[in-house]
This record gives sequence, structure tokens and C-alpha cells, in this order.
Amino acid sequence: MRRFKVSRGCSASCRCSEVVAWLEVCHLATQFYTGTLRTHNAGLQVKMLNIPGLAGIIVFYLLILGIGIYAAWRRRNKGGKSEEVMLAGRSIGPLVGILTMTATWVGGGYINGTAEKVYDKGLIWCQAPFGYALSLAVGGMFFAKPMREAGYVTMLDPLQQAFGRRMGGMLYFPALMGETFWSAAILSALGSTLAVILDIGNTVSILVSAAIAVFYTIFGGLYSVAYTDVIQLFCIFIGLWITVPFAMVHESVGSLALNETNWLGSIEPTSPEWGLWIDYWLLLICGGIPWQVYFQRVLSCQTPTHARVLSYTASVGCLLSAVPACIIGAIAKATDWSQTDYGKTPEGYQVKLVLPLVMQYLTPTWVAFLGLGAVSAAVMSSADSSVLSASSMFARNIYQNVFKQEATDREVIWVMRASIVVVAAIACTIGILINSIYYLFLVLPRTVWMCKSPAIECIPRHLTRLCI
Repeated sequence: MRRFKVSRGCSASCRCSEVVAWLEVCHLATQFYTGTLRTHNAGLQVKMLNIPGLAGIIVFYLLILGIGIYAAWRRRNKGGKSEEVMLAGRSIGPLVGILTMTATWVGGGYINGTAEKVYDKGLIWCQAPFGYALSLAVGGMFFAKPMREAGYVTMLDPLQQAFGRRMGGMLYFPALMGETFWSAAILSALGSTLAVILDIGNTVSILVSAAIAVFYTIFGGLYSVAYTDVIQLFCIFIGLWITVPFAMVHESVGSLALNETNWLGSIEPTSPEWGLWIDYWLLLICGGIPWQVYFQRVLSCQTPTHARVLSYTASVGCLLSAVPACIIGAIAKATDWSQTDYGKTPEGYQVKLVLPLVMQYLTPTWVAFLGLGAVSAAVMSSADSSVLSASSMFARNIYQNVFKQEATDREVIWVMRASIVVVAAIACTIGILINSIYYLFLVLPRTVWMCKSPAIECIPRHLTRLCI
């Protein structure tokens, strides 16, 4: 206990002032550790770190990390071959395959971007989730079974067989760009959500989430990624659907009837925008096929028939997962935000925050935490898959097939692990700097569209006959 020494020239009021000052310091410290500290600057209220929410997200991250490490430990005696790490020894069963495929597509960009677009321009312009889901069905119809029967390791293998190692390897770069932008979109979605609900900095949340996903992916490969995806998909589904009813009954939310809230959007019958609308559909459906994350799941299936069934079923799962995100976007459209604690209608940069804003201001705190878990699960389930697929293609199709054909499996595995870190670092940088989640989410098919035509035309003749 500190003793307050009073000088001769100091009055009793000085002693009282010092005691009061120390009491205020103690009070502020107590508020900080309980997560209730508020500061006022020019009339603005600034939230401090949400300690209970932070504790909850730490527990969730530790759970996912533990599952990923456990899956890697179970396969510790089978990890000597590169194919074991890249494709889990082609041992993924039907149920796990369906869940991991669905969870991979339903990322943070998928759910955040869907809500953002429905709120901003209406459901009619929210094409990405439905186009990607249809691309899975098309891929299952024409490519899944013959690719699995041929025993390829990556989607670039048939292209390198047709065009040669170097020319086929050139198609890695648009694929790399697609994977990187995809990862950046979902990491940006998580950063936005944590910033709104927990008041954690965007950069910190992106870096920590990416680091955890990278850690278990490096050691467990596809096996760890697949089994963490199972848990993450359940978290996504539960978190989003629990958010919907609580948000709908909030007093600030108006009617969702189309004559009161135009959440559907519109295009004039004679508008040239119809051409753009059709082009987007073709872009998403065709641009979603030549993607290594998809073929990595297809090629890891136990049988070719399972590969085709996986594609069809995951397509339905992706469509169902988009429904709650669309509803949340419509709820945000029908909300009078001036009546909420947020106090203003989301515009400009804030549009990408629509889903976390609904969770934070239109639902109870415990529901917001569940929703936060859903977004975090969605991000990690897609980020780990994207960096693994890009790294697998580099290690096999660039390093081994182009530069060093005699490379051992151990050497290829370590090159892949180093590539995982590099790709994740690039994705984090883009995710921190870019504002719109939906349009970052849309960059993927734009880039892989460049390799779509050769990806179809350059498949060997025997594979084309199998497709027919």
C-alpha cells in the first residue's frame, strides 16, 4: 500500500485529489479486465477489447488446431510419400469427402460476400454462391470420374501430358492467382467480423487465423484439412441458422415482403445489364471447374464413383449453405439502422460488414458469438484448402516436373510446406489491403477463366472419351 507524503505547502485537498486519482486508476483497470472499459473522444464511444468473446474464439481455435494436429499424428507413419500428404493416400470416404468439399466452398467470402451482395444490389445479382454450386455439378458430370480413374495427382497433370512439362506448367500461374485471391477474400471476411464483434484489429485477426490454419496444414496435409472441415461445416451451419430467427424479430427490422423491402433486386427488361448478368453466370460456372481445391477432393476419393457422387452432393450442400446468408442480407436491407446502436446505414466500405453487423446489433451477445464461430470456421475451412492446393501444384507440377524430375518424395513435401507459408503470406497481405469481399471473391473465376478453355481442350483423347 502506497503512503502519501504531504509536503508543508500542500493542503489537505491535495491528499484527497491523489487518493481519488488512484481510485480512478483502479476502477479503469477493473473495467479493462472485465471488457467493459469505454473511452470518450469528441463525443464518440469506442469499445475496448471484448474479453469474453476473445476467450470464446481462442477456445474454438484451440479446438480446431487440436483436431488438425491429431489427424496429422494419426497419419504420422504414412507421411513418407508426397501423394499421401497431397491426397491423403486416396483414402477419403464418401461422407468425409462430401463434408470437406462443401466446407471448402462455403468460406468466409462465400457467406459474407453473399450477405453483402443481397444487401447492396439484391438477390438477382448475388450469383457467386449459386454459380459455384452449379460448377460442382458440372464438374461431377464431365470430369470427376475420368480424372479419378486416370489416377492424376493435380489438375495440371493431364495438361502437362498434352503440352509438355513447361508449357503445361505455365497454367499454374492463373490457378495460383485464383487460389490466392480466394484465400484473401475469406481472410478479409474474418477480419471484418472480428473487428465488429470483438473489436480486434483487422490485421491481427487475419494473421492469427492464417497462422493456425497453416500450422496444421503443414504437418497434416489434406488429411488434417479434411477432418477439421467436418467440424467447421457443422459450426457454419449452426451459427448462421441460429442468427436468422433472432435477427428477424428485432424491433428495428421491417417486413421482408417485396412490396416493402426490395431485397430481390431488379434489371430492366431492355437493359444491357442482362448481357453482363448472363456473362457472370458463365464465368462462375465454367470458371469454378478448373480449380485444384475441387480436383484435390475428387482425386482423394476411394473410388471414381465416390468422386462423382461427392460433386453432386456437395453442390446441393453449397446451395443450402447460401440460404441463411441470403436471408441475413435481406434482413439487413429491411433494417432501420438508425434505430440500432450502430446508428447509421452501412454504406461504402461498411457494406462488407453487413453480416457481422447483423450478428452484433440485431442478436443477443451469445448468438453473436456463435455467428462469429461460424465465420471463423468458414474462413479456416477454406483458407487451409486453398493454400494446400496451390502449394501442391507448385511442388509437383513446377518444382518436380519442370525443374527437378529426380526429386525425392521427402524433398517435394518440404517444398510444398515452404510454399504453404509463402502463399498464405501473400493472401494475408491482399486480404488486409482490399475492401470489398464479394468482388475479391469474384476475382477467382476471372483468373481461372483464362485457363478454362485449354483445360477442357487439352485433356488427352482417352480422357475425353471417358467424359462422353
